[in-house]
Amino acid sequence: MLTNVPNITFKTRVRNDALSGTNPFEWKDVTTDDLFKNKKVVVFSLPGAFTPTCSTTHLPRYEELYSEFKAQGVDAVVCISVNDAFVMYQWGKSQDAKNVFLLPDGNGDFSRQMGMLVKKDNLGFGMRSWRYSMYVENGAIQKLFSEAGFQDNAPSDPFEVSDADTMLSYLKSR
Repeated sequence: MLTNVPNITFKTRVRNDALSGTNPFEWKDVTTDDLFKNKKVVVFSLPGAFTPTCSTTHLPRYEELYSEFKAQGVDAVVCISVNDAFVMYQWGKSQDAKNVFLLPDGNGDFSRQMGMLVKKDNLGFGMRSWRYSMYVENGAIQKLFSEAGFQDNAPSDPFEVSDADTMLSYLKSR
């Protein structure tokens, strides 16, 4: 198992109100140092934006408990998915996500180096992240909750331990 998060540069799109015209967004590279250096971060990863469990339970509960994570000393809550920046942006809008940072892992580089990239060809998804959550301090993985049954083309999508309540319970018990 990894002890530190992989060193990756994510390709993101951010709003820049100084830009004129109809597209106030610009590309911005975000590194793992930007996200994790000298910070306490809760990360959860899921198979895809706009999918049922991810949209009805996984993201909404992390969003709902955000202030409780902050009360535990967490600097940021990050959701990673093997989707592009445009999809993650639209999903965030549709979910009214205001607190959780939605991070696109468009090429699956982070998920691959985490050992969490899995084939979901049986659903027509291609390569996606396995569902997991982790608590990271200054880039070092302190705790990882990975769903059981990790395998290519898994017949189910378990959601038992990567949820917000499990992570919050862990943080409160430290």
